[in-house]
Amino acid sequence: MDFSLSEEQVLLRDSVDKYVREHCTVERHRRVCCSELGFERSAWEQFAQLGWLSLPFSASLGGFDGTATDLMVVAEAFGKGLVREPFLATVVTCGGLLQRGGSAAQQQQYVPAIIAGSAQWAFAFAEQGSGYDLASLATTARREGETYVLNGEKIAVLNAHCADHLVVSARTSGGPADRSGITLFIVDAQSQGVRRKNFVAVDGSGGAQVQFDGVQVSPAQVLGTLHQGLPLMEAVIDSALVALGAEALGSMQSLLDATVEYTKTREQFGQPISKFQALQHRMAEMYLKVEETRSLLFNAAIQLDAGSRESAAACAALKVKVSEAGRFVAQQAVQLHGGIGMTDELSVGHHYKRLMVLAKLYGDESWYLQKFADLQKLEDTAATHAA
Repeated sequence: MDFSLSEEQVLLRDSVDKYVREHCTVERHRRVCCSELGFERSAWEQFAQLGWLSLPFSASLGGFDGTATDLMVVAEAFGKGLVREPFLATVVTCGGLLQRGGSAAQQQQYVPAIIAGSAQWAFAFAEQGSGYDLASLATTARREGETYVLNGEKIAVLNAHCADHLVVSARTSGGPADRSGITLFIVDAQSQGVRRKNFVAVDGSGGAQVQFDGVQVSPAQVLGTLHQGLPLMEAVIDSALVALGAEALGSMQSLLDATVEYTKTREQFGQPISKFQALQHRMAEMYLKVEETRSLLFNAAIQLDAGSRESAAACAALKVKVSEAGRFVAQQAVQLHGGIGMTDELSVGHHYKRLMVLAKLYGDESWYLQKFADLQKLEDTAATHAA
């Protein structure tokens, strides 16, 4: 398996890395986290001008036909610089849903605005009491004449505080946890009956709890196939996990680099603490966690790009490692920095908080460990029957 980047991907990585080094400081992160929007519109517009927002879309829509590996390259650089612009929510996740499930009319209507940087999107899927089960829905969409009527509430909808459009999962048939009977809808965030209660996550990201009270949506707003929204969500979330994992890897790498550099300058007993063997061992363990994450990330991206049937298991394994390694690296970084590790002046505490959010997004370590085990069991059963 070839883990090397192509020449074009190396150029993309270098260009994003250069932008992050020049613009994405901890001071900027502190400033945007305190703003009402939670990111800079001017930076988002610059991302559009640089072509980064068009990366995953097809050439027919003005995109670059980007792969999971391409998204990985951009997201890793963003993770290093604590970039708070909603690339994961708007471009990777909602853009992925439009690219995979949208009709030609929907793509022509919505994708150009995402590419131009003039529209924000949010994926509303989580509900109170449903855990991480995408099929456990209380939100319903009932057909009434020529429209669907949407009722329910979604929690922890990242980027919903400023979203122009929402992709909402709702049950249109079947029982409360059936895999079939789930449909995705494109909902204008300004529609009558949509109410948002904004929040700020621990890492400074903005979002909202969203209430749908008799919201009317037309059949033209159905995203994908009626009653078959779950497979579409699962496929797009797998792609999103690669971008999420890449952002986490960038964040972990920054923590490792900052910790190694700090221990070279911090002195105790007349010498740098980097010379203490016990601390060298801890930093070596941090390095191993970073490299384990990198290997699983590359594997997941390659499996997705190849259309492998093992891609879902590879993405599940990646999410388990992101949660476990992110927690370990962040904790060690804070402890080796001492009390200053959690101050706003250093990036360490900010990376820590972002890694904790990424560890829970779309499913935590336990959820994906069980999913990986279930997928392996299915693979073993299929192999037994084939034999």
